[in-house]
Amino acid sequence: MNRPPLWERYQDRLAAYTDAKANFDRTQAEAHHEKHGWKLDHYQIALPPEDPGPPSDDGSFNLACDIVERYEFPDPGILTGIYIPDQPLENRVMLLKARFLFFTFWMGVRVGEILNETRTVDGQPVKIWGYSYYTLEGHFEMGEMTFAVWKYLDTGAVSFHIDAFSKSGRISNWFYRLGFLIFGRWLQVQFARRAIARVRQLVIARQKK
Repeated sequence: MNRPPLWERYQDRLAAYTDAKANFDRTQAEAHHEKHGWKLDHYQIALPPEDPGPPSDDGSFNLACDIVERYEFPDPGILTGIYIPDQPLENRVMLLKARFLFFTFWMGVRVGEILNETRTVDGQPVKIWGYSYYTLEGHFEMGEMTFAVWKYLDTGAVSFHIDAFSKSGRISNWFYRLGFLIFGRWLQVQFARRAIARVRQLVIARQKK
């Protein structure tokens, strides 16, 4: 017998975040800097290039966008994202299940800004698609992550980017507070490093089909 999908198995946990608010002040963007105690991170990886011009239907840009939208890029050994699949990406609530050794962390995030634009970067036009999500009440961290796929239209170069700002949240349970203090930053870095590598691996695998 097939097991129900994750969003059905954990629907009570997921529903608990439906009306949850951000656990930090998102309106104070100018305060989200290292001098105020925030960690700022940037990761990126080159994806298989395309011909110059707009993204091709079956090229690495669109393949990567699909992987990112479906949240397939996290290493399932570290993090699993659970959401109701027929809900739109805009304002999507996601239940994150993070694992390390005997620790399991349950956290909620909500999709904020959706990127779909052409921007000039270093004098070159770049097509960018992606989205950000931010931490909700009860999350062990405070902050926001942005996942974006870039294509340089003049050259055909394609890349995947993760940008984030974060700091420790308020953890009432001393056991989880200790575990997150010891392993939280390591998990955060491993998540990002494995995520960018996994996007590239998935794109290459799907191009071969």
